[in-house]
Amino acid sequence: MSFRLEMLQVARLAPDLLGEAAGLVESFLRRQVTEDGAFGDREGRSDLYYTVFGMEGLLALRQEPEWDKLSVWLRGFGGGEGLDFVHLCCLARCWNAVPVAAGKLSPEDRTGILDRLDGWRSGDGGFNQRKGAERCTAYGSLLGWAAHYDLKSELPEAGKLADCLATLRTPDGGYANEAGIPVGTTPAVAAAVALHRHLRRTPDAAAGQWLLAQIHPEGGFKAMPGAPLPDLLSTAVALHALDGMQVSFAAHKDALLDFVDTLWSADGGFHGHWADDALDVEYTYYGLLALGHLAL
Repeated sequence: MSFRLEMLQVARLAPDLLGEAAGLVESFLRRQVTEDGAFGDREGRSDLYYTVFGMEGLLALRQEPEWDKLSVWLRGFGGGEGLDFVHLCCLARCWNAVPVAAGKLSPEDRTGILDRLDGWRSGDGGFNQRKGAERCTAYGSLLGWAAHYDLKSELPEAGKLADCLATLRTPDGGYANEAGIPVGTTPAVAAAVALHRHLRRTPDAAAGQWLLAQIHPEGGFKAMPGAPLPDLLSTAVALHALDGMQVSFAAHKDALLDFVDTLWSADGGFHGHWADDALDVEYTYYGLLALGHLAL
């Protein structure tokens, strides 16, 4: 199963906990749709990155975007000319979700995206958001691998991803996003765990214990040791990684549910953390993913 569908399958359990509030979440997501049929960023501008989360959020609620309108907007990006690495990967993710009946990515544009992705391959065989980098990043490597999967293209020398991840191990038992950083971060550890599993490698058990150590006393996961507050992104990806490793977080479930509940708004969206006043589609999707894991 692809990384995208794996997360979607879990997020689809969120309505079990949301109950009638699921309708409010859907209404919030619908309000973020732009005239293009895409989803807006925090300023309301159509954006590929936010479209991924809005699209997947609706699908998690067993609703669907305006596929016909969205596919027209996506076709305007062609083979990704002018896009940075993250948005190029988002273009691949969006096309993976669009039903064939609404349109499909042309062979020429698919080849163009794949050729451009290769430009962000780092010297060690991973991926980095900076072109020409010698060393990989955990985030870049996960995105690059997932984009190839979304485009149904086997990544050449995929085994090098696991090798480059080994250089990101930190003395505290986690993974940093970049080499040379002595302290791990929750998103980097979650990315490394996901890549190991999808490459059919066994993640280091220490990574699971590292993640559990990031649980805040009031619920939620911190982005790194010493972070003052937990956040929803770190919570969602940590739960996904722990579940994938079959590491139990049952003892913390009530506190985690309470934490996610504190970030939900009656407007239907989720805040990213306690100090975040805004709502957006990215954190709303992470709210659904976290709730999906807590519904299991």
